[in-house]
Amino acid sequence: MWTYHPSLLATPVPRYTSFPTAAEFSPAVTPDDYRAAIASISGDVSLYLHIPFCEKICWYCGCNTGAANRQHRLTSYLDALHREIALVAELLPSGSRVTRIAFGGGSPNAIATLDFVRLMDALVLHFPLDNPTISIELDPRALPGEWSAVISGIGITHASLGVQTFAPHLQQAIGRIQPLDMIERSVALLRQAGIRSLNFDLMYGLPGQSRADLTDTLDRTVTFGADRVALFGYAHVPHLIPRQRQIDAGALPGQEERFEMAALGYRHLVGAGYKPVGFDHFALPRDPLAQAAQARRLRRNFQGFTEDQAPVLIGLGASAISSFPGLLMQNEKNSGRYRMLLSQGILPGALGVRRSAEDQRRGGIIESLLCDGHARIPPDLRQEATARLKPFLAAGLCRFRGFSLVIESAGLPYVRSIAALFDPYRQDSLRRFSSAI
Repeated sequence: MWTYHPSLLATPVPRYTSFPTAAEFSPAVTPDDYRAAIASISGDVSLYLHIPFCEKICWYCGCNTGAANRQHRLTSYLDALHREIALVAELLPSGSRVTRIAFGGGSPNAIATLDFVRLMDALVLHFPLDNPTISIELDPRALPGEWSAVISGIGITHASLGVQTFAPHLQQAIGRIQPLDMIERSVALLRQAGIRSLNFDLMYGLPGQSRADLTDTLDRTVTFGADRVALFGYAHVPHLIPRQRQIDAGALPGQEERFEMAALGYRHLVGAGYKPVGFDHFALPRDPLAQAAQARRLRRNFQGFTEDQAPVLIGLGASAISSFPGLLMQNEKNSGRYRMLLSQGILPGALGVRRSAEDQRRGGIIESLLCDGHARIPPDLRQEATARLKPFLAAGLCRFRGFSLVIESAGLPYVRSIAALFDPYRQDSLRRFSSAI
């Protein structure tokens, strides 16, 4: 199905959940810039709330999260988050409306259900909600039965379970033990609570993982009836994520084997009736994500591929990132400093980047390539990129058709590498990125 060209995958590249990427964020963008960006909003807005806690910390995880083992730390963080909600909402102009809310982490279910309900109540009180679609990321290892009534009562319709793998020996190797019956109970709870779009996060490229292991996990995922699947290659970057040093690097599959696993996953899920969405997501035809991809309405943001059309995303919580047409802003990552800033009534934005007209132009090209498989290339950028595209063109992975660059079916696993050729920043920060597949 796909041909392996190792030289074309040799360069680490970003996942491009934003452009410019977080590697270009700096303190030159200030809370005053953030305040002005909020004040300029009109129309639809999405909210993302970050809960940086988990019951147990997985060794592979690159998220900004810590163990939920100190009640005082949880309480003080949630107090700060409530203050941020009130502070940001006060700046929001009239006429704006919140159409989507996403709870992520970490694990939002690391906090008590009562605390979660209070968070939702604060959003209802402070923000102009317009029948928003509400989604939540969940850890099946900490999902007691009372969450069913909370999810149903709030009206959450989209959920994502961190499954990763069903193989017990791989769960042991990555520090995430969750027996099959735990996933069964979680899926039953979520369906009973009214979840209509259920995503499974899965991984390939794990230490000691075989193709048979991956096939078994894919088979079980299909049997469970997951509406969406995100199939990610494990990114081993222990120089950036110290907890990954607990993983046996010597047992990791090589680049070619990772490539074959990605191809296996694609074949398996498409064969089971899923529609490919971008390069690493899959969705059943009835799911809104598959429908958005079919209608060329697919977008890309910090949660990955999405059907969300709102031009503004406001991130709330430590390390959360906000996205505006002309600005990207990340909150303070350290939860202690985050709490301190909000205790003084200061917006916690710490790093960011202004998106110039050129950034927005290039970002649009990168997003179109990743989401739609093609993008219109202006003449000046076509001339600039043609030399770098030459090996990809020669291998039949992409082609020019009129004014557009089109990714061929054989080029799907190379799409991030092709998109990166339009990124003028990436040359200076290669070490910060992971394998291209």
